[in-house]
Amino acid sequence: MRLIQYRAQDGQRHVGLVDADGDHARPLKGVATVYKLSQQALAQRISLADLAARLAEPEQVDYAALLREGRVLAPLDHPDVARFLITGTGLSHIGSASARNKMHTLTHGSGAPESDSMKIFRMGLEGGKPASGEIGVVPEWFYKGTGACVVPPGGDLPLPGFALSGAEEPEIVGLYIIDDAGAPCRIGFALGNEFSDHTVEAMNYLYTGLSKLRDCSMGPELLTGQLPAEVRGMSRVIRGGKTLWEDEFLSGESNMSHSIANLEHHHFKYGIFRRPGDLHAHYFGAAVMSYAAGIRTEPGDEFEISAAAFGKPLRNRMVPGDASHPILVRTL
Repeated sequence: MRLIQYRAQDGQRHVGLVDADGDHARPLKGVATVYKLSQQALAQRISLADLAARLAEPEQVDYAALLREGRVLAPLDHPDVARFLITGTGLSHIGSASARNKMHTLTHGSGAPESDSMKIFRMGLEGGKPASGEIGVVPEWFYKGTGACVVPPGGDLPLPGFALSGAEEPEIVGLYIIDDAGAPCRIGFALGNEFSDHTVEAMNYLYTGLSKLRDCSMGPELLTGQLPAEVRGMSRVIRGGKTLWEDEFLSGESNMSHSIANLEHHHFKYGIFRRPGDLHAHYFGAAVMSYAAGIRTEPGDEFEISAAAFGKPLRNRMVPGDASHPILVRTL
């Protein structure tokens, strides 16, 4: 089952259940946000999918038109953006090391010493999928921001004036709510573009956290239930209406060096991430990216990320952000 959040012509918010044709959706009665839907599911002790099916109206809305008109929202948000935490893990896919190593070679040359990234990647291969009930190796982790950094499907991704580059990272995002007892509950999954500055990252991998502090996008659809073991998708960079670069990306646990459960454990083991009522979006890592293929993206380029399991593709355009200037701090 796949859900969307959107605005009607009158500006009112709705949650829609995507129909089998993929071009239409049925609004859910009495529910304006996935956050409220999730709270109702917790209170009634039923699955999100069962509750959505029960509330789905017979009428249809034109989902394809909603996308064209820019009325589809990110698949999850919180009324207080500070209580929606955006984080992620890297080097979590079998192809991750190849992409990171290409970045390393592009920046430091083919004879450069092995990076710490490769060491962390091998740790994941050896211990990232522990047996049930056991804890695996710690993955690479990063903080991206709050809900304020989430751009809706079709929205613009600003390239900060201080950035050395900006490019896509096609990923799957886990979406979570913390229940009243402080336990994390998975709402579902979405496609994500974990927009990053790979030039800064490749300069020194201690800068990885800095390369992530910028906007991102996710959606347009939220997939409920379990993530398929294998997800095949395409990532494209489009310039002037023509495909500049494209590559297939593989995700799902059969293509990952860490299990989803291990990534989730090492995020939610910290008590600060288990505050009742908070939402979390956790990016699970990318295996391919245009930057690693030597593509230098420019403002005006469009990123398109698609996978059949997630319905409609996620599209965003990169635009110039605010100019960079010294930030002056005054004494009170």
